[in-house]
Formats: sequence, structure tokens, C-alpha cells
Amino acid sequence: MMDIHKILELLPHRYPILLVDRVLEITDDHNRIRALKNVTFNEPFFQGHFPHRPVMPGVMMLEALAQAAALLAFSTRGIVSDDKSVYYFVGIDNARFKRPVEPGDQLILDVQIERAKAGIYKFKAKGLVDEQVAVEADLMCTMRRID
Repeated sequence: MMDIHKILELLPHRYPILLVDRVLEITDDHNRIRALKNVTFNEPFFQGHFPHRPVMPGVMMLEALAQAAALLAFSTRGIVSDDKSVYYFVGIDNARFKRPVEPGDQLILDVQIERAKAGIYKFKAKGLVDEQVAVEADLMCTMRRID
């Protein structure tokens, strides 16, 4: 389990783009993570998406999954993010949105490493609300040093 203080140490993201509130579990083999995003009405994107029926944008759900994936990759390699590195998306495949995510929902981020080779990680990811799949995708991410 990892609280928000540890998440803030590992991820460079900050409000309003930090989308992981808590890590519930990282498996002993560091192959899978389950994390939590509490979806509140105060999220800035709800002002315009959509005022009459607030729904979390799909791109934000994918970003939350990528942040959970980054936490898993950091845990696997014992890496801490710093000002000289950035964790990037390099691919999103098979993204599907199965149900809306609304204010009051808890989005459970379930991400598993499928492959790690040459610094590129491939993940199988899904976001669940009340045990129902809301989003799923295959993600590829990498960390790069910046000058």
C-alpha cells in the first residue's frame, strides 16, 4: 500500500493532473498494481464535460492508468522520478470505454506488466467502478532523461 505522500515522491504530476490518490496493492513479484482514483465533482474537467451530465473524459481515465503504470514501473526498477527524467506514453492500443465514470465513483486502476524490454514497458490496464470495467487499454510507456 502507498499513500499520497509516497505517490507525490514518485510521480512528478501535481494538481490538477495527478490522478492517483492511493495505491491499494503491488503484488510481491511487482507485476501488478491496484490503485485508486476518487472521482469528485470538484474535478476541473467536469465544468465542461458535460455541465448537464458530468462524465470523466476518456483521456483522463487513460492518464490515470498510465500514472498507475508509472508507479508500478518505478516499484519494479526501484526508480524515483526526478527533475532530469520524464515518464512518457509511447503507445495506446485497444482502448475501449465500457461505462461512464461520474462524480462519486471510485475508479480502481488495475495495471499489469506484460513486457519490459530496452526501457519500454507494455502494460495491460483496466479501470473498474463497482467491479465493472469502465475502461481498458494496452499501454506502452518509457522513461527518458531530459537535459
